[in-house]
Amino acid sequence: MKTGSEVLLVDHVSVALSGRSVLRDIHFKLAPGEFCALIGANGSGKTTLLKTILGLVRPEAGAVSVARPAERDGATGIGYVPQRISLDPSLPLRARDVVSLGLDGGRLGLPLTSRAHRARIDQMLSAVGVADFADRRIGDLSGGQQQRVLIAHALVRRPSLLLLDEPLANLDVRSTAEIVVLLRRLATDYHTAVLLSAHDMNPLLSAMDRIVYLANGCAAAGKPEEIVRTEVLSQLYGYHIDVVRVHGRVVVIAAGAPDEIHAAIAKDPVHTAEIP
Repeated sequence: MKTGSEVLLVDHVSVALSGRSVLRDIHFKLAPGEFCALIGANGSGKTTLLKTILGLVRPEAGAVSVARPAERDGATGIGYVPQRISLDPSLPLRARDVVSLGLDGGRLGLPLTSRAHRARIDQMLSAVGVADFADRRIGDLSGGQQQRVLIAHALVRRPSLLLLDEPLANLDVRSTAEIVVLLRRLATDYHTAVLLSAHDMNPLLSAMDRIVYLANGCAAAGKPEEIVRTEVLSQLYGYHIDVVRVHGRVVVIAAGAPDEIHAAIAKDPVHTAEIP
């Protein structure tokens, strides 16, 4: 499918897994340098949508198009940071080795590191703020530092689109804020579209250009101020939703929701909460 100036076009995509409808008629696009948050409760289909964009899940309807970078040596279409990577502290890989695998991990045999190759790795380590830890074992780094290294690994081939599956999970408040600021800067500096999934939109409010809000197998997509509104989310969920802004945070309140929705809220109180 031919795209315009967008990097990513998700064109009315529907996905079923094991005969069960997971996503229905999802439609949105991203331009170069845009930062987009993919928001939804646990089990809403965020990871399935990312896998569909990656080509790991085939849609039953619609299509996905990703523009490959033009005039970027060795560039690729998509960089990906998966969810929940567990790194053994004894793993004999330095931070720079992990980033290097982003360049030559698919090749057989020992990699041949050229001066340009090493310069690219050093540039990315510096860009994500871990140059001082380049020669430390990856397993010895903190969660926030490991996340930065994985972002560098995904970006080292200069993709046009960067996908991140719950990169803020299990990070403390300070590390979360730092990763969000870093991704916002990288999107701008490298002209890379960023699509980041999360269940809580609040850490992302100051950074995101667009939001794709998943609920009930469907999505509402657009600018945050257009989507995070009572009438839009009520239509998306299929029952009344209140959007409350308190001290710079957004709370999505399910009022009069069915029992199964209350059960989902209890499991995921950060994303959707009830206020007495």
